[in-house]
Amino acid sequence: MSQRPRSGLAAVSSALLAMSRHLEVRDVLKTIVASARELLDAQYAALGVPDDHGGFAQFVVDGVSDAQWKAIGPLPRQHGILAAMLREAKVERLADVRKDPRFEGWPSAHPDMSDFLGLPIRDGDEVIGALFLANKNCPKPEGSCGFTAEDEELLSILAQHAAIALTNARLYERSRELTIAEERSRLAHELHDAVSQKLFSLRLTAQAAAALVDRDPARAKGELHQVAALAAEAADELRAAVVELRPAALDEDGLVATLRTHIQVLDRAHTARVSFAGRGAKALPAAQEEAVLRVAQEALHNALRHSGAEHVDVTLDRRGSGAVLRVTDDGNGFDPKAIRRAGRHLGLVSMRDRASGVGGTLTVESAPGKGTTIEMEVPGG
Repeated sequence: MSQRPRSGLAAVSSALLAMSRHLEVRDVLKTIVASARELLDAQYAALGVPDDHGGFAQFVVDGVSDAQWKAIGPLPRQHGILAAMLREAKVERLADVRKDPRFEGWPSAHPDMSDFLGLPIRDGDEVIGALFLANKNCPKPEGSCGFTAEDEELLSILAQHAAIALTNARLYERSRELTIAEERSRLAHELHDAVSQKLFSLRLTAQAAAALVDRDPARAKGELHQVAALAAEAADELRAAVVELRPAALDEDGLVATLRTHIQVLDRAHTARVSFAGRGAKALPAAQEEAVLRVAQEALHNALRHSGAEHVDVTLDRRGSGAVLRVTDDGNGFDPKAIRRAGRHLGLVSMRDRASGVGGTLTVESAPGKGTTIEMEVPGG
């Protein structure tokens, strides 16, 4: 060992603590990459999680700016050194990755790299990812690798704990998904039973009123009062169920994080590019946060399913004590006046109802061939 084992151990400890603070998979990946780059004092670091189709389900980098990453282009495929890391599941420490016979080049915008250290992240016998570092920040004699055996040992320790953190994050996300699914199934069952009984009683009472209306108007009037009471009870139960169906993520993560996660999923699932920016928005009353989320989901559904958009941008900005949601797409657009006259587009009606129900406003700007912007403003608390 060199003269820096104490600082190396402290850095490993700090990295492990940082990983343990996160439960979302994406946050864990980012923390692993940033920790590895800082721990080994490298210029670049990356972590790839393979999919089942020769590519990467996720690929996180550190040391590369957003502009550089965008210029590099699509996620890499599993080829060259990257494929070797996943296939052979062994450590690779190279003086110059460009001279390795397995090297197959990189895009023109890719930063230049020389010395290289990479190793697999394993969960038992399964390779669940690969961690790569390049360009050690240190003097390097000609033909030698800046990364040392000590670096390799430290990175191996980090990778072992990264596997645990990544597996735990995946289990957490899966557990939360199952919990939400089970809870919604339970509520749907209870809602079906309760409302079905009320509607059945309401139907029978209405039939009785219809039979009595000619021969006993007084009794018919009483039955109609009962119809009104049953309808009110059914409405109350529906409202209670809707409150209970408030998205769990809103309570746990808040509106901004929930929107960001939802939009990241949509961006991966659709060919259109879906982006999100939250700028200074603060927490809102619970009813307003849920209304904003539901309007965003409806607007995104319309843009991704019906507009033919290539880009959909979502922003949430602070305005006074409230917030403004804006969903903009470059799709086909439509004539809002014609839609209103024809009495169609129930999605717009639903969004307006949600906005007005929490004291907010909703505006729609669109024209054929000009895309669509849905804007919702809520007052805050």
